[in-house]
Amino acid sequence: MDRITVPLGDVGAGMLAEAGGKAVNLGVMLAAGLPVPDGFCLTTAAYRQVAAAAGLEWLLAAMESAAAETLRPAGEPGRTAGDAAAAASLQHLAREARDRLSAAPLPERIERELRRAYVLLGEDVPVAVRSSATAEDLPEASFAGQQDTFLNVVGADALLEAVRGCWASLWTGRATAYREANGIGQRKVHLAVVVQRMVDAAVSGVMFTANPLTGARGQTVVDASPGLGEAVVSGAVNPDQFVVDTATGRILKRTVGDKRVQVRPLPGGGTEQLPLAGGSEPSLSDAQVRELVGLGRAAQELFGAPQDLEWTLSPAGRFALVQTRPITTLYPLPEADGTTRAYLCASLLQGLTRPLTPMGLCAFETLAAAWKPAGGGSGPPPAFRYLSVGLRLFVDITPVLRSPGGRRLIPRMMKGADARSVGVLEHLMEDPRFVVARRRVPRSPSGLLRSVPQLVLLPSVLHALFRPAAALRRSRAAEREFDARLRLAEPATAAQRLDFVERMFSREVTESLLRLLPPPAAGYLWLGAARWLLGTLVERGEVQEVLRGLPHNVTTEMDLKLWDAATAIGRDPASAAAIRSAAPAELARAYLEGSLPAEAQRRLAAFLAVYGHRAVAEIDIGVPRWSEDPSHIINVIANYLRLDDSGQAPDRQFARAAAQADAKVADLVLRAEALGPVRSRLVAYGLRRARACAGMREYPKFRLVTALAALRAQLRKVGEELTAAGAVADAEDVFFLDLAEARVGLRGADLHGIVAGRRRTYAREMRRRHIPRLILSDGTDVEAAIAAAASTTAGGRVPPGTLVGAPASAGTVTGTARVILDPAGARLEPGEILVAPSTDPGWTPLFLTAGALVMEMGGPVSHGAVVAREYGIPAVVGVPDATLRIATGDTITVDGAAGTIVHSARTASS
Repeated sequence: MDRITVPLGDVGAGMLAEAGGKAVNLGVMLAAGLPVPDGFCLTTAAYRQVAAAAGLEWLLAAMESAAAETLRPAGEPGRTAGDAAAAASLQHLAREARDRLSAAPLPERIERELRRAYVLLGEDVPVAVRSSATAEDLPEASFAGQQDTFLNVVGADALLEAVRGCWASLWTGRATAYREANGIGQRKVHLAVVVQRMVDAAVSGVMFTANPLTGARGQTVVDASPGLGEAVVSGAVNPDQFVVDTATGRILKRTVGDKRVQVRPLPGGGTEQLPLAGGSEPSLSDAQVRELVGLGRAAQELFGAPQDLEWTLSPAGRFALVQTRPITTLYPLPEADGTTRAYLCASLLQGLTRPLTPMGLCAFETLAAAWKPAGGGSGPPPAFRYLSVGLRLFVDITPVLRSPGGRRLIPRMMKGADARSVGVLEHLMEDPRFVVARRRVPRSPSGLLRSVPQLVLLPSVLHALFRPAAALRRSRAAEREFDARLRLAEPATAAQRLDFVERMFSREVTESLLRLLPPPAAGYLWLGAARWLLGTLVERGEVQEVLRGLPHNVTTEMDLKLWDAATAIGRDPASAAAIRSAAPAELARAYLEGSLPAEAQRRLAAFLAVYGHRAVAEIDIGVPRWSEDPSHIINVIANYLRLDDSGQAPDRQFARAAAQADAKVADLVLRAEALGPVRSRLVAYGLRRARACAGMREYPKFRLVTALAALRAQLRKVGEELTAAGAVADAEDVFFLDLAEARVGLRGADLHGIVAGRRRTYAREMRRRHIPRLILSDGTDVEAAIAAAASTTAGGRVPPGTLVGAPASAGTVTGTARVILDPAGARLEPGEILVAPSTDPGWTPLFLTAGALVMEMGGPVSHGAVVAREYGIPAVVGVPDATLRIATGDTITVDGAAGTIVHSARTASS
């Protein structure tokens, strides 16, 4: 570790702390026989000596102290770069670190070793000088472009200056912010420097051994342009691009770029950018592309993961690989069995973009296992198989795509649940890999029931269609019985608690929730029947207006109760002042201590007594409930207290929505009289039944969350016992295990390492912005692949500034957009348009002050759409990349009937 220089060929895989990620990867490739230019590594020992002499230690301690006090932990919902003061402080400290490194004297031994190693390469040989940080080119964080590289450095004196430049670049604003965003401590990173012979490059570029746009692992993407690769990496040119089938070498797509400039080395050192005629010919021949793809495939096999490589081609036609790093943006691969399979993201269908904790995944896997044939009989498998990919739930829909009935059913189902998925599914139905598999033997009724167990509900739904009052009574009785089953006799051991949780998930929860489904199912069936009876007398989407202001919707009732609490708090001067002045986290601590002003304490306690089991991302049992951390609810109350337009009060909005729905029912019944008295009476009855029952759509999930909260409390007690036994560090660590691992921990196993690894993975997935709604077993994001293919042929069919989604709630509003990625701690001013990736009940208090809703996911009967209709606010859902294409402060017009968002102007930024 005290070596100053090491030949690049001697740098091995275990030398990350000494040589940094870039040098290690180059050394491994060189040892494997891949064409890598020769050179040496100036180790981190040199950097540490200079940094110590420059007095960096106290600066780094100040950086980490400031970050710990002002920034949220990496992976926490809603995490930002911190407030302006924190960001400014961090950048000031980083600037001082750069200045100190640049001014620090170079120890004699380091200068001597550096000059000696350079001379061994040749007399004044041109070299490339590349930064190689110890936290760089890692599987979870590539640090691509965060530190500096200097090309065509000639002479020992110039080399010394380039080395100083690399060291200083460790403390640029971008590098410091990148480490902070990825949860990497500023004091934990050191810098080595790679010095390599410069390659006389006729052509250079980058190569991805998996398609970074679509995620397809079987495709290699090559970008190429004349001259040094800096032009391609920096984005100075539109390079030639080749998309290649990695296995066969077949070029799937060839795009010739304009290549208007090239970067060339200057004779005395440095580089220059020269204009280039470009031309219509690609800079690589097909044979050269295939040779390069072969090198990429070898690098990928060497490192065991897809690689992002930089390469050069000499005038003599020889390739060299000058850098490689893992591609860190790819979504994890689903499990593979050698065939191509399709997986639909069930997490997105539940309005959940964030990952689930391991215990949350275990809970759903146990629930899903309840659908399997009892005793593991020989009947056909269930229609849907769940699995975890990237800590999100996916469902294998391959059997459905290969079934004639499934092809008819699933697009209809998805039109209501997630409109964007319909086109993706229809695209897959044209894919020859998902041809219909004809069954030779008809499925028996019992086999059909085992594969689609939801059919057991059919008699209950039919009963609810014609005897709704009796169905409601049966649901209430099932609810009381469910509550009784959720209680575990005390005292209980930790093992008994685990047994209880497993039993509830494997049998009791599913059975109880199924008994709550018939009334809302009947309500929607009556709505569909009324729509069918009315036929051409109604326009598309008009019948949906009947669902505004529905009674019996537990989520709407919750939101109105919270509004009542906020109104009462606002009338109490001490409570209102506290809510307005203090941070939500501080107020949450005061509430848990019982020290809020009396009225605020009482009102919040009353609300949480009924709804404290809920949470943002509440279907994950590993997420704390509002009763454990009420900061989100307090923040929403603070938003309500800023509402000064009585016309926007949620109770008035809800009353208006209900009145509009009643008026629409009367209007439709009047129109139905033209169909005759029988059909008219059926329409009237159907619409009344729809309004009476459809509001219970949210109730089964409400009861599921009730169960999750009760079972979470049991698991929390198990976590306390594991902590006391030393198996884990904190009671919350139990949610980063599964049930079997928790049992092992109770028997004395040390689980600290497992939990630490799971928490790192969870934090990394929390930072992921894009989740594929449908992914293939080769990693292809189907929606992204469709968009990539369409981008070259579609042209400008959509008017500029217009985004298109699925209409969800009629109405037109023009207002200021507020992009919110997570509701925890979010602020939405009255009348602002909420732009979100998706929503679950934890978001809905924000709807009360929203002027309109735009979501990336969802369909007309998804949660956000239902609640938006109930409050009468326009909504458009299923808008691709809405949170990226709309910025906070943009002025947009949302047309909930047309399903469009017109992007008018940008008036502010945040």
